[in-house]
Amino acid sequence: MHSQVSWILSRQAALAIVLAAGAGLFVDANAALSVLIGGSIGFIANLGYVLRAMRMSSGSDPIKVYRAQAAGEGFKFALTLAGFALVFWGYKEVAALPLFLGYTSTFVIYWMALLKQR
Repeated sequence: MHSQVSWILSRQAALAIVLAAGAGLFVDANAALSVLIGGSIGFIANLGYVLRAMRMSSGSDPIKVYRAQAAGEGFKFALTLAGFALVFWGYKEVAALPLFLGYTSTFVIYWMALLKQR
């Protein structure tokens, strides 16, 4: 796996854990678990995207690269939908705001990665 991809995924996981710990300290255990689940959905979806796109992408043919990226995005979307569906179906006490904050926190890491490039 490319070092930038590893950097992004590891920081996404770390941020979800830190935010969950903060929610546990300042709110309650349910909020902490909700943040952690939301961050996990984002992390798993991004990992699925990477694995799918890297598996399909080979060489420098732009058509293959495009198809690999599109397949990765589709798989990421499916994993995200499945993750939220499972949470709302199986965890009735979920705290929605912390769940979505945990999920969206994974996007912050992309901006950090872009800043790191400069």
